[in-house]
Amino acid sequence: MQKLKNLILKAVNVTGYSISRNEYSRLYSVLDQFDIDMVLDIGANIGQFGSSLRHSGYKGKIVSFEPLEDAHTQLKKLSKKDKKWAAHPRVAVGDCDGKIEINIAGNSESSSILPMLKLHSDVEKGSEYIGKVLVNIVKLDSVAQQYIHNSKNPFLKIDTQGYEWAVLDGAKEILPRIKGILCELSLVELYEGQRLWMDMLNRLKNEGFTLWSIQRGFEDRISGRTLQIDATFFRL
Repeated sequence: MQKLKNLILKAVNVTGYSISRNEYSRLYSVLDQFDIDMVLDIGANIGQFGSSLRHSGYKGKIVSFEPLEDAHTQLKKLSKKDKKWAAHPRVAVGDCDGKIEINIAGNSESSSILPMLKLHSDVEKGSEYIGKVLVNIVKLDSVAQQYIHNSKNPFLKIDTQGYEWAVLDGAKEILPRIKGILCELSLVELYEGQRLWMDMLNRLKNEGFTLWSIQRGFEDRISGRTLQIDATFFRL
């Protein structure tokens, strides 16, 4: 178990995030407050988010989505140990159904469909792209209903490295059923063409969500500049 915890912390810290036990405990407390019984984990990587939710006390269902083969293999191994945690077949999630190229980052976690900008790679050494791979891509509207149809209050977590807007575009039909959302909001452009924090705030407000909490996310550890925040939204 300690090896798993160390792996999770290593994977989290390599991207500039420092997610403490207290932050996950606070998130679990809020999920419990809103009676969340299903979490759609978009951009799961090797399962860090799901594992941390479990350690914090969340006992509901989790369905994780991950497009990269190596990360998905580790995700499947981890989720198989948990009867309420499923790993969806390997796919990217966006605004269409079909095929798409994803850029593979040296640290895996920074991989994105969008081109990475120099600011990101300068701040996070080892995050540079080292290759590309063609993967299947799906809309949440095409696949999520099978997971949330019996859910009272589903929750959507999006960690897609600048591709959050496209994920929302592909979830227009199911979004009215979503009780809460956790996603990254970029304060500056880190991936070419991504929508920044104000656009995301306005969109989610228009969709009926209220900003509930924010946590500092990706940062330049040398200058102290915050580049991304993690924001939680709920329907009130």
